[in-house]
Amino acid sequence: MKKFMEEFRKFINQGNVMDMAVGVIIGAAFKAIVDSLVNDIISPILGIAGGVDFSAVKLHLTGDSYINIGNFINAVINFLLMALILFLIVKFMNRATADVKKLAGTQEKPKAPTTKMCPYCKSEIPIDATRCPHCTSMLTEEKKAKTK
Repeated sequence: MKKFMEEFRKFINQGNVMDMAVGVIIGAAFKAIVDSLVNDIISPILGIAGGVDFSAVKLHLTGDSYINIGNFINAVINFLLMALILFLIVKFMNRATADVKKLAGTQEKPKAPTTKMCPYCKSEIPIDATRCPHCTSMLTEEKKAKTK
């Protein structure tokens, strides 16, 4: 049991677990903001335009039983807004990272090709091959120069 607890403590103290915990907490706070945006701003505006407040849309089943379709619509709007905002954040971060690499001059240089096409059978073969392993054609220096 002591070894298990030691491993668990080591796991919890890893950086990626802590980062994930912080992300979940920030995500929950961000969800509250998006919920408020949808419920307090977007739904009433759409309600004015369409004459319907989504949160009030219910389907009566029987007695006191209702299906809250409006709440589902609000949840779908929440999801779409969260997805859009996360997409924009990731896109911005990727662009910023690329710009920083470009300014720092650490952008990866394109690697030299390691394969080429056989001029006879059009199969991909190692760049230094002298004979094609697929069609067994002899690759001359002249053909090598053409395929580069």
